[in-house]
Amino acid sequence: MKSEPCRVNSFRLIVTGGGTGGHTYPALTAIRTLQNRLAAEGRALEVLWIGTADGLEARVAPAEGIAFATVATGKIRRSSNPLMMMSASNMRDMARVPLGVAQARKLVADFRPDVVLATGGYVAVPAGLAARMCRRPLVLHEQTVRLGLANRKLAGSATRIAVSSESTLPLLPEAVRGAAVVTGNPIRPEVLAGHPDKAVGALGLHGFDRRLPTVYVTGGAQGSQQINGVVRDALPWLLERANLVHQCGPDNVEELRQYAATLSAPLAGRYYLAGFVGPELPDVLALADVVVSRSGAGTLAELTALGKPAVFIPLASSAGNEQAYNARHLEEAGAAVALLGEVTADHLRDAIGPLLSDPARRDEMAERARAYGRPDAADRLVDVILSAASG
Repeated sequence: MKSEPCRVNSFRLIVTGGGTGGHTYPALTAIRTLQNRLAAEGRALEVLWIGTADGLEARVAPAEGIAFATVATGKIRRSSNPLMMMSASNMRDMARVPLGVAQARKLVADFRPDVVLATGGYVAVPAGLAARMCRRPLVLHEQTVRLGLANRKLAGSATRIAVSSESTLPLLPEAVRGAAVVTGNPIRPEVLAGHPDKAVGALGLHGFDRRLPTVYVTGGAQGSQQINGVVRDALPWLLERANLVHQCGPDNVEELRQYAATLSAPLAGRYYLAGFVGPELPDVLALADVVVSRSGAGTLAELTALGKPAVFIPLASSAGNEQAYNARHLEEAGAAVALLGEVTADHLRDAIGPLLSDPARRDEMAERARAYGRPDAADRLVDVILSAASG
């Protein structure tokens, strides 16, 4: 007979969710924070991550030494047309869900977690349902203002629903509001520890005029052709008013480098172009006075925690148009500017010009952004996890 492992000093957590960084990195930050909390009490953390073989989590979890398992999943391709929701691909994928639930149920039953944490993505549904079947506490974490599709499906089964914004609470179904708590969206602690002078040294930004504001432009790890094109068309105008760190994506460097070669020497000295910004990112963010970026949940969490004025150009194809919703939400609070629909260089100039020319305006927007920031979100989420485990 197989002996039961000693669990007196260990806490067992199943994490499920992923597909994208927006679902994966908050979970990873929560794991690290919980591990540190338990270690201070002389306890260990055992984690099993249930994800998909082709999602980001399949690379992140093993790299962090986290046990990883996959289950069958069905990705629902959303459409405003109900008939399109009944497509052959959706029907085929939905048929895989029962198999995924059965696989997840076995994983949950065998691992016997103290809590299951679901951070969204379609893989979270089978594991979340399995938690209910196995009578294990289920904590949902929602990164965006509105519940994502997976978390909407699981809300009725959740012990607690951790949300990132007060604005989410009235949007929840009334039956589950009592389970909700505002934690914020966990961000990597290193993001909060940047230093502007380190960015200057590490990236060699010695041509920057520190009397001018600095703008950081990013379209995410792969860059954004839309943002790159808008910035390119406004580049001389921008560089007359600001220094610019432009993270354009590895595939876009050469084209932009050729364009930058036509700039005058003083303007070129204020332009730093990179395919990807890695370990220097916290320092670049510390240096930036204004950020131009997409408006994914992780980006919002970082920029508001740092109190950074932002001009958002949402990704139009984001799930449920969440990026546009996120950007409008902060714009209505005076914490950012949202550029929606077709965006041109003129639109960017109109949006960012007042921020570059008026430090008081930047300061006011920074303060309003900071009011939405929750730098302690990971600790708050860990509090919810531990509370759910204790009943």
